Amino acid sequence: MAPFGADLKEDDVELTTIDRILDYAIANEEKAAALYYELADSVKRPGMREAFLHFAKEEEGHKARLLKVKQGELGKLSVEKVADLGITETLAEATAAPNMTYQEALQFAMKAEKAAFLLYTRLAEASGDAALEKLFRNLAQEEAKHKLRFEIEYDDHVLEGV
Repeated sequence: MAPFGADLKEDDVELTTIDRILDYAIANEEKAAALYYELADSVKRPGMREAFLHFAKEEEGHKARLLKVKQGELGKLSVEKVADLGITETLAEATAAPNMTYQEALQFAMKAEKAAFLLYTRLAEASGDAALEKLFRNLAQEEAKHKLRFEIEYDDHVLEGV
């Protein structure tokens, strides 16, 4: 395919064509889904187990949508503004590890969702194609919704000490 607007580089992968960008985004969605399945298996709080499973399924849905885009199907999209509690920005970096505490799992998930949001925002800005820009902005907002859900959970159960 033709060059994809401004050159973008993520993890030493040059994202210069639509196909490369979509492949990179698809791989990231696969990693995110696998991570949420791992987190679901590691948390004890039943509500968060279901939340992590739900987010894993949503990431799989993002992958499916991106695969359809590769086949030429954009589908119907809307972009909306999502609230941000700003909690994620105050936290230190977190790493996934076996036997994470509930707080650590939430911190890691918030940071991962913020990173996904930023990736899709950069992809939207670099797209040079109105339809793809809208797709990436839509995906960015879905990641922002995930981040907000984790921030609310963190606020309710970690910051409040419940």
